[in-house]
Amino acid sequence: MNITVFGTGYVGLVAGVCFADAGHHVICADIDKNKIEKLNKGTPTFFEPGLEDYLKKGLKKKTLTFTTQLEEAVYKSKIIFIAVGTPQDPNGKADLTYIFNVVGTIVDNANEEKTIIMKSTVPVGTHKKIEKLLKKSKFPLHYVSNPEFLREGKAVEDFLKPERVVLGGTHKASIETLKGLYKPFLSLDRPILTMTQASAEMAKYACNTYLATRISFINEMANLSERLGANIKDVKKVMTHDKRIGHRFLYPGVGYGGSCFPKDVSALIHTADESDCDLKILKATHQTNEAQKLILFYKVLKYFLGELKGKKITLWGISFKPHTDDIREAPSVVIIQKLLKEKAHVSTYDPIAQDNLKKDFGDCIEYANDPYEALHNSEALLILTEWNEFRTPDFSLMKEKMKNPALFDGRNIYERKTIEKCGFYYEGIGT
Repeated sequence: MNITVFGTGYVGLVAGVCFADAGHHVICADIDKNKIEKLNKGTPTFFEPGLEDYLKKGLKKKTLTFTTQLEEAVYKSKIIFIAVGTPQDPNGKADLTYIFNVVGTIVDNANEEKTIIMKSTVPVGTHKKIEKLLKKSKFPLHYVSNPEFLREGKAVEDFLKPERVVLGGTHKASIETLKGLYKPFLSLDRPILTMTQASAEMAKYACNTYLATRISFINEMANLSERLGANIKDVKKVMTHDKRIGHRFLYPGVGYGGSCFPKDVSALIHTADESDCDLKILKATHQTNEAQKLILFYKVLKYFLGELKGKKITLWGISFKPHTDDIREAPSVVIIQKLLKEKAHVSTYDPIAQDNLKKDFGDCIEYANDPYEALHNSEALLILTEWNEFRTPDFSLMKEKMKNPALFDGRNIYERKTIEKCGFYYEGIGT
């Protein structure tokens, strides 16, 4: 089957390489010439485990091509996925400019009956606007909402082994075609769920915002536990042994970031406000998370009695989560901004995300090649991303490198007794 995917970001590129690996002929189209040049050479434009291998495999088998010729990409395929960005504007509303640009390109260049599949996350009700535009074509263009549920750092794995596939649409032939397209990726107990476009759009937001709410909830419990002398690790054990609650997304820390949760929470709040529906819980989720991103900064500020000028502060972990180089909405970024404002000297180490950090901060901070180098003469260490290499470090070497052995654990990856026994001052989240 010939497939076109508009957009080569996390969603579009992962979908493209995985469909190509399944034997389909996939054209990935994008307006960014630099991206396309790199991808045609087999070089991913972002880090994602397994992605580069599938990219090179698809290019070698000639089942995968990349182009900036958008009209040709429309012409050659009957199945067209839209996976372009939907950034939020200053008010939190999703900006659908790129979406409508692609839809316009499809309408203007359609040469036969086609199925248009939306993988980008779009506000509930967007399908009505798109279907109205698609009717302007000379040929029948059928619309299906097919939200993605990929986790950054595990996106390839999630696409190849999805927990479920959601298809929102009314055109039976298109739905059946897509069922056949996804069937090879699904085991017997993993369903394809069909519904209306509005329900499919809503389902994506409901899932992401619920998970974001769980994170903010456990962070609030952690903050309260700390004030009342309880230990959130013990509290969480009790919670997670309740089958109704479970353990996922109940890890206290410095808040969520990335390209999905912050944007989706803001977008759904904006959509609800436009519909005269006040999502009080979701607004509190957002407010809690924004405050949580800075909780470690204020712990450090208090420790140094409000004076950070000239002090070297080291950050281990820059990406918003492990196994990705994504720093969008990452707690590390706002913490660095606050530290620089207080005239602290900032040193950082991250296995893969530092190149992205350099784009934002340039020479304003120090970038180390290994975690221990970053600690030289440091007066405090902040753990912001739970990379595996940080879990069992050489504490003796750390203490030797540091001018002042103070450790602020933003992901609770250490036990207080162990750290204090090694001679460190230690603070976690809610412990």
